[in-house]
Amino acid sequence: MKGNIGITTENIFPVIKKFLYSDHEIFLRELVSNGVDAVQKLNTLATKGDFKGETGDLRVSITMDEKKHTLTISDNGIGMTADEVDKYINQIAFSGATDFLEKYKDDAAAIIGHFGLGFYSAFMVAKQVEIFSLSYQEGAEAVHWSCDGSPAFEMEACDKATRGTDIVLHLDDDCQEFSQKNRVLELLRKYCRFLPVPVQVGMKTDWKDGKEVETDEPNIINDTTPLWTKQPSTLQDEDYKKFYRDLYPMQDEPLFWIHLNVDYPFHLTGVLYFPRIKSNIDIHRNRISLYCNQVYVTDQVENIVPEFLTLLHGVIDSPDIPLNVSRSYLQSDQNVKKIASYIEKKVADRLNTIFKENRSEFEQKWNDLKLFIHYGMLSEEKFYERADKFALLQDVDGKFYTYEEYRDLIKGEQTDKDKTLVYLYATNRDEQYAYIEAAKAKGYNVLLMDGQLDTALVGMLEQKFDKSRFSRVDGDTPERLIPKTDGQELSLSADETHRLTEAFKSRLPHIDKKEFAVSVEAMGEQQVPVVLTQSEYMRRMKDMSQYQQGMAFYGEMPDMYGLVLNADHPAIRAILSAMPADELEQIEGEVRGQRARKAAVEDTLKKKKDDELSDDEKALKKEAADALAEQEKRLAERLGAFAQQSTAIPQLIDLALLQNGLLKGEALANFIRRSVDFVK
Repeated sequence: MKGNIGITTENIFPVIKKFLYSDHEIFLRELVSNGVDAVQKLNTLATKGDFKGETGDLRVSITMDEKKHTLTISDNGIGMTADEVDKYINQIAFSGATDFLEKYKDDAAAIIGHFGLGFYSAFMVAKQVEIFSLSYQEGAEAVHWSCDGSPAFEMEACDKATRGTDIVLHLDDDCQEFSQKNRVLELLRKYCRFLPVPVQVGMKTDWKDGKEVETDEPNIINDTTPLWTKQPSTLQDEDYKKFYRDLYPMQDEPLFWIHLNVDYPFHLTGVLYFPRIKSNIDIHRNRISLYCNQVYVTDQVENIVPEFLTLLHGVIDSPDIPLNVSRSYLQSDQNVKKIASYIEKKVADRLNTIFKENRSEFEQKWNDLKLFIHYGMLSEEKFYERADKFALLQDVDGKFYTYEEYRDLIKGEQTDKDKTLVYLYATNRDEQYAYIEAAKAKGYNVLLMDGQLDTALVGMLEQKFDKSRFSRVDGDTPERLIPKTDGQELSLSADETHRLTEAFKSRLPHIDKKEFAVSVEAMGEQQVPVVLTQSEYMRRMKDMSQYQQGMAFYGEMPDMYGLVLNADHPAIRAILSAMPADELEQIEGEVRGQRARKAAVEDTLKKKKDDELSDDEKALKKEAADALAEQEKRLAERLGAFAQQSTAIPQLIDLALLQNGLLKGEALANFIRRSVDFVK
């Protein structure tokens, strides 16, 4: 029998080759899956009694011939009659060829899935395909079908003696890699390693007398009953760990796992593992494999599980997701959306159970878990609502608290004068040690927030927590971190305060992308003489600029620091006492006089606009401003000269810089030399 395949395009095969070429390796999955279906159908018929013969060892077999450049996929399933070949192979339900080409040109899986082209994927790699098939039906006659890649085919009787189907691919010149055993085994491992029917590739080999020889044992390359198909009650922890090692040989042991098993309102099985994740969100993405009835579909599961769950590892298997899926399908299908919601809830429930049943173990693993949990809380509102019961805060002493526990712990001491609860935190225990100790000395608790997502987490928690704010422990002086009153009265005069700020300003270093402001506060004699603080708002904005688009300009702005002088400390008072008071008072008197004169001139001319002033009035206004500027400059120069002779001022500045990791190179060497001189 000869004929043409029933299609509405003139020639389907160039279309297949052209548009499916980038995904051409899936042909093996399609053909092996067809063989598995044939075997399972025969097994079902035998179970129901509709097939009375011997089934034998049901399996799919793969053979390669590198010399002839052929690849053969064989099964001993139900087989096909000539009529069935004509129906299932020769008649392709193609319609709207033009729309088909345009709609699916970039989506190979959709072409195959939408048009039932599983078998025809063979022509992605073969220049000729032959089918040899014998049906299970009593008295059936074997049939041979052949096609060379054109719509024309030939079909005739043949002498195949065993039940089932052999599909022989005569490979294209540029696809002869698929007649090589190692390449075929690679694809089978990717797509077929968990098929429910044994897949055989030759016989197992062994080494004897220095040679590799075949044994009598079939080489079955797949696990027909993978772990996720079994009942959890029959499995031990070691079973789950072994399966994880099989899937990810080079990974550390997982933290926890979840065994998924649901029948309604959709079918879903699988096992998801929590890997050890510490710092890099993207390092282990695409480690969840999606299967359909144990047939591999994809590891691009972003549309099936929420984005943060793509950090998990493992397997999801659902017959409700077609074998050949398109991205548009995954985005719109209601079952897929239900699966995503179910998995998210199951993950949260599992974490909550572990937390309740073994909190100490949960705390031990928190630093490995927190990136995953924080990512979920930041990206999914529902997950936050579930996770805020087991999400933890860790303080600098290594103690853990739930959000509610920590709120109760600090509400007595860390509520400010405006009734706002203040959460103090450090990002580096060692670098911020002095600030942490100063806060502890006032009875405060300090959190350790050193995670990759903690900057974003702090912003979210401030919105979630009622009347609360987070302040980094080095963001201000200990008194102003949690102000209980309007502040201590500053005992210094305005002139004395100005003398100190100007003297210290004159000795501040010039550091690239760093700006400093000097202020004076009353902090008590027991506190340090100088404190270097950093703006909480600007630091957060700069941190967020690393992760959020549209905020890059914050990353280019200089770091803003505040050098706060403790007016109550003896070292600061000693510097003030060492200043030439009489000379400074004389210059300050001149400054006040010139300031008063300038104010009087401006008051006289305030009713006139600049363009209404006469030349004499303009000259008078300029003279007053210049005279004041001259005296202010004179005062600054005198204070600068004093500061230049002082060893205490640069020493105190350098101590503050050193504490914040800002003292380096020559400045650090000078500090060490000066420190040695102090102790001589």
